[in-house]
Amino acid sequence: MNPLIEQLQHILGAAHVLSDGNLEAYEKDWRGRVRGRALCVVRPGSTDEVAAVVKACAQAGVSIVPQGGNTGLVVGSIPDETGQQVLLSMQRMNRVRHLDPANLTVTAEAGCVLQRLQQSCAEQGLLYPLSLGSEGSCTVGGNLSTNAGGTQVLRYGNARELCLGLEVVTVQGDVWHGLTGLRKDNTGYDLRDLYIGSEGTLGIITAATLKLYPQPAAQLTAWAAVASVEAAVQLLGLAQRELGAGLTGFEMMGQFALSLVDKHFPEMQVPLWRDHAYCVLLENTDNESQDHARERFEHVLEQAIEQGIIGDAVVAESVAQARKLWHIRESITLAQVQEGLNIKHDISLPISSIAAFVAQAEHTLVQAIPGMRLVNFGHLGDGNLHFNVQAPEGVDPAAFLQTHEDAINTLVYDSVKAFDGSISAEHGVGSLKVHTLPHYKDPVAMALMRRVKDALDPGNLMNPGRVLS
Repeated sequence: MNPLIEQLQHILGAAHVLSDGNLEAYEKDWRGRVRGRALCVVRPGSTDEVAAVVKACAQAGVSIVPQGGNTGLVVGSIPDETGQQVLLSMQRMNRVRHLDPANLTVTAEAGCVLQRLQQSCAEQGLLYPLSLGSEGSCTVGGNLSTNAGGTQVLRYGNARELCLGLEVVTVQGDVWHGLTGLRKDNTGYDLRDLYIGSEGTLGIITAATLKLYPQPAAQLTAWAAVASVEAAVQLLGLAQRELGAGLTGFEMMGQFALSLVDKHFPEMQVPLWRDHAYCVLLENTDNESQDHARERFEHVLEQAIEQGIIGDAVVAESVAQARKLWHIRESITLAQVQEGLNIKHDISLPISSIAAFVAQAEHTLVQAIPGMRLVNFGHLGDGNLHFNVQAPEGVDPAAFLQTHEDAINTLVYDSVKAFDGSISAEHGVGSLKVHTLPHYKDPVAMALMRRVKDALDPGNLMNPGRVLS
């Protein structure tokens, strides 16, 4: 037996070191594009065990790939093909350690599933507002390692803005005990922000202290149809002026994106999509009352109709109806899976430039690849689009990706750069974009990132080949 595996079994117990059998759930990415091969999968149950595993791997010179729910979209949490990397799964570290209602904070371990955390807080009348389509399986550590966004960034910010403190195991196996619940702590460098978004390349997040909010008195959802991206941006501006901080969500969905949901999940009964180029999903929360929220919300929609911004709209009459509308939005990604492999782009742009970007990029793509199908949807409220490309009707998706993916990525990312945007908004870089990033990120920023990596992980043992090549 491999001596490192023997040592890891001694640390964790043989039941929590997996080296035989089917490890596909750990070794294959969520989209099914890449399958790696691990030396073994380890499942520590405490921070001390994580530290001991890291020390053992460091002494052996073996690299580690941390993994949460394995729901990422940029191939950042599976091993490479060498069979020489240790995959460190955080599945067993899944507790909500402490909830502090007076301080409006909760401390949870990195393997805690997001939905479970949300429910634990809701039971105490509190809101943890990070919300993603994969919340039933993604984890706190994965959310922080990629600085996840989701549907309520407009009001509450990304995962980084929701985190106050971290517990981290360093590359050397030391533990940084940084689980502070302080809003103010001006005592030097902000190490928390260094680890958030680093995708496991600088250390392993084992727990986090996160911000909470009181549950709102009312939460309303509306679905509106618009003729163009310009109209969607106009509606966003109107809603922001009228609702202020009450506007917690603003999602835009293109007609073809919704047609895929209608095609593959017809029981969802997608509203208003057939006769309109785009639909918008708005969410309004109110700390006063349901009646007050509805009055303000309906006033916004009435103004939008009078000004010719929207063609039609529906307001959810119940929590069940609201969930149904959100489920439609969250099912676009699943509908794409049913349609076949596709080329994903998780981009961000200044909101003022989004309409011009969409027009230019779509024109460029259509000219280059006639028949390609654009799945355009995303979090318009914070400038994040999922600008995906599906193969032409009747064309084999795998062959299409192999032939056109690099060229399509270049066309899209060149357009993003021309509009001062970013090629990764919330999914991260992983290995999928690691060689693309230097072409679109400031060279000084790249050099500084490499210095940080070299300083904290000189042996390149933490998730190598991710973020930085």
